[in-house]
Amino acid sequence: MRLREFVADAVEDVRSLISDPTDEQKVILVAIIGIAVADRIAFFNDIPFIVRTTMAVGAGFIVLFLASLVITGQLVPPDPEEDNPEPQDEDSSD
Repeated sequence: MRLREFVADAVEDVRSLISDPTDEQKVILVAIIGIAVADRIAFFNDIPFIVRTTMAVGAGFIVLFLASLVITGQLVPPDPEEDNPEPQDEDSSD
């Protein structure tokens, strides 16, 4: 792939993210904002760097799951290719 094609694809992806984001993109954006907020709160309270970043990532995961629950109505969205949610029973020939 040439650089020009790569840049054109990236620009199209950013345009679609801004104009019509999917539910997953909305959830990820909210999680990134949650990470930034948690990091700034820890920074202004003089918490050490390692603890601050670990706390921010943990807060991001919590925000990710909560935003997913609010936006999609489920904690984890279902796989689109999974049509039959029932588990397959294995036949035992005992």
